Amino acid sequence: MEEVTIDSIRVSLTNYQRVVILKLKSEDRYVPIWVGSNEADAIAIKLQKVSLPRPLTHDLIISLLNEVGVSIEYILIESLKEETFYAKIAIRKNNNIIFLDSRASDAIALSVRSQAPIFINEDVVEKASVTLDHEHEKALKKNENSDDISNFEKSEENKQRENLSDFVEFIDTLDLEGFGEN
Repeated sequence: MEEVTIDSIRVSLTNYQRVVILKLKSEDRYVPIWVGSNEADAIAIKLQKVSLPRPLTHDLIISLLNEVGVSIEYILIESLKEETFYAKIAIRKNNNIIFLDSRASDAIALSVRSQAPIFINEDVVEKASVTLDHEHEKALKKNENSDDISNFEKSEENKQRENLSDFVEFIDTLDLEGFGEN
């Protein structure tokens, strides 16, 4: 497992879709996760410390967990299947850890409210991470495996790369002024 932080939340200028950019703590690689506008807003509101007169859904969930004596230990983005990220929320009740299935976007929204760390499995990093050319502030390339992979693995990697081409095109449309200046 690799620990990640929320680097930014971006909005496509062409279709207004939101993407949460997670950055690996150990190196300069990023994992983009497409999220709905409500979830993106819920994450951004908490990150920007905006106070609202009424609790949002994720605030209510945190309040409920606190009232019943449960805490969120960490979030794990455990897999990527057919371009959908799957997450688990590790919660502690007394001395027991229980894992709840979750959408990645909801898990991230709960993480920012509970200050729980976010982890991502290495195979998800291998499938979905990109590096950025900070000089040009564009997605540069998908993570590549070693040179001695089989032809089958190469064809699978090419399929994955084709699936990520929409993301690369999206990154090219982003206004990344100030990217990485956290």
